[in-house]
Formats: sequence, C-alpha cells, structure tokens
Amino acid sequence: MTTLYYSTGSCSIGIRIILEEIGLSFDSIPIDLAAREQFSETFASVNSKRKVPALIREDRSLLTEFPAIAFWLARSHMSADLIPEDLEGQTRVLEALDFMVGSVHMRGFTFIIVPMKFSTSKETQQELVAHGRAQVDLGMARLGKTLGDRDWLLGDYSIADACLFFLTYWAKREKIDLPDNLIAWHERMMARESVLRAFDGESLEKL
Repeated sequence: MTTLYYSTGSCSIGIRIILEEIGLSFDSIPIDLAAREQFSETFASVNSKRKVPALIREDRSLLTEFPAIAFWLARSHMSADLIPEDLEGQTRVLEALDFMVGSVHMRGFTFIIVPMKFSTSKETQQELVAHGRAQVDLGMARLGKTLGDRDWLLGDYSIADACLFFLTYWAKREKIDLPDNLIAWHERMMARESVLRAFDGESLEKL
C-alpha cells in the first residue's frame, strides 16, 4: 500500500490531489508541523530529511521532494494524463514545478508563514514577511502571465496545476491578492472531484 506522510494545509495537499486524480489507493499519516512532530525519532526513522510530503511506495521505498514525487506519480500512471508524453512537454512541467516550489514557495511563502525560523527579532520577522510577500506577488504575477486565458497552467491539466493549487490556497489564506485569472483558475480547481476529496481527506477549510 502506498502511504503519504503529510501535514494538513501544507504543500503536501498537492500530492494528495495527484493521488486522487490517479485514483490510487493510499494510506495517509499526518505529521503535525506546529507540534514539531517532523523532528520526532519516529518520523526521522521514515524520512531523515524530517519534512513532508514523503511517499512510501508499494515496494516500501521512500520518495521525497514535491517535484520528484509528482513527476514519478504522473510518469508511472500515464493513463491519468497528468503529464505530456513528449520530452519538451515534460521538461516544461518540471520547469514550472521548480519555479513554484523553489522560488514562490521557498523564497516567498516560507518567509511569510514561518519567519520565526530565521530570526527571534520581531522587527526582522516583519521584514522577512514583507520580503516574502513581495516575492509571492512577483511569482503569482508571472504564473498569471503563464496561465493567460487558458483553463490550466500549461494548457492541458497536469501535475503543475496540483502544485499551483497549494500556492493559491496559501495566498487566499494569507489574504494575498491574486491576478483575476488565477482567482478563476482556483475556482475551477475547487470544482474538481480530486480536490474536494483531498480537502475531505484532511478536513481542510475550503477557500
């Protein structure tokens, strides 16, 4: 049985959406980041990186890092049509994943959500939040331009949309303005059965 280690409302919701899109049966085990369960010896014995998402595959091997998990799920379940079949198309999906995770998430939202990880100074934390918001604004503007007037980020629905979803969800949660086309895109995502099942799986507030 495939097992997803996740934290409610974290980026791991994107992997849960992909699993639901594929229709793969899986167990899910919550890791409470606020309670620092990621640093427990129990979780460290599963994933020494002490982070989510983490996926235990049917052969009991561990896979970590959002882009790698998403890519493997899509490529190993090609019938789900979550990634193009051609090299150029797959490369563009990976390019989008890397930008969303490496830039918008790690260089933007991380400073907004957990500035205390980097400084105990309240003044510095406020500066980090401001910096993070500026980076998110830039990233979302770029993603809005990429989306354009299409229904899905890269044309056809793909794992890139599942990744973008946790960013727009966080933006709405943090009261960050989004381009109009990303707001409409988020609403389309919220109408997908896979997203609704993922929300139910985490008892997550719908935004």
